[in-house]
Formats: sequence, C-alpha cells, structure tokens
Amino acid sequence: MAVAIHPSVDNGLKPAAAGFAGGTLVCKCTSNAVKVQIDSQVLHNHACGCTKCWKPAGALFSVVGVVPKDKVKVVENGNKLKIVDDKATIQRHACTGCGVHLFGRIENNKHAFYGLDFIHTELSPQSGWAPAGFAAFVSSIIEGGADPNGMGAVRGRLKEIFGNDYYDCLNPPLMDALATQAAKLSGVLKT
Repeated sequence: MAVAIHPSVDNGLKPAAAGFAGGTLVCKCTSNAVKVQIDSQVLHNHACGCTKCWKPAGALFSVVGVVPKDKVKVVENGNKLKIVDDKATIQRHACTGCGVHLFGRIENNKHAFYGLDFIHTELSPQSGWAPAGFAAFVSSIIEGGADPNGMGAVRGRLKEIFGNDYYDCLNPPLMDALATQAAKLSGVLKT
C-alpha cells in the first residue's frame, strides 16, 4: 500500500485551469464559516512537512502555496480569526472555531517572502488551482511524529508524485530568494 501524503496529491495531480484567477477559502465550521477571497492563482504550491502548517487529520504533509498579500481579503466572519503564534515568521491566521489556517502572512518587510501570503487551496470549493509541484521540509515530518524508519517509503512515494522535486528545506528557486535577500541585507550583494 502506498504511503498517504495528503488527499490532494495521493490520487494524482490535477493541472491548473487555464486563466484561473482565484476563488474563496472556507474554514471547516458548519455555521458562520470564515471566508477569504483570493484574487490570484497560487504560486509555489507544495507539500510541506513542517510542524507549523495546518494539515487535515491523517495527512503527513500540508499542501500550501503563496499568493500576493494584496490579493487576499477576509470577506466573512473575520472576527473568528486569531494568529496562532505571533512570534513565528509566518503569522498563521486560524479560525478559533475549527482550527483551520486560512492564510499565513509575513509581516517582516525585510524577509524575502514579504508581500506573499501562504494559503491552503484545498479549503476552496473552486477547482483550477495550480497543483503542488514539489515537497519541502520532508525530514520535519519526523518532528511531527512520523516513524524515522519509514522515511525511505515516504521519499519513494514523493518521488512517484513529484519526481526528484523533494527537499529537506525549500526548492532551489525559493532557497535562492532567501539567500539573495540575506546577502542584500548583509551588504554582500548590492541592490
């Protein structure tokens, strides 16, 4: 039996719809659900093994991508949102009713990803979102309770889904963005 990674990738990746320009994210509450309008296609969507991202019950990984923060608008029941950890780099806004993370925002304007919000497209009733394209922070699932002896099977399953695009950090373009920003801030690289 194949290792289950996340419901949105376990049965194959559905391609993005041409011209798809966003949709609505909805928390899991059965009444007074929080709704967030996203006016953009998701970028860098990926399976994330970190212990901070929200994931559905039973999933080893979350699936999370980014959109420009000016394309994110809370449209219903925003009073139910609370930041999970105000000390974290990504300020994850979660519903106080069901616990689902609707979006995560980086408030540090010196961070390479400032201006981007992290979202979980699985919370959208619309289809057409770009699929996950890689897996990141793979080893971190151990910190979340995964058996270290099963990592070979996990990586084998990730290879089936994503080819060789799985990492114990982020993919090369995102790591390059972080390193470039650090070099600019230190003065090593002139802007």
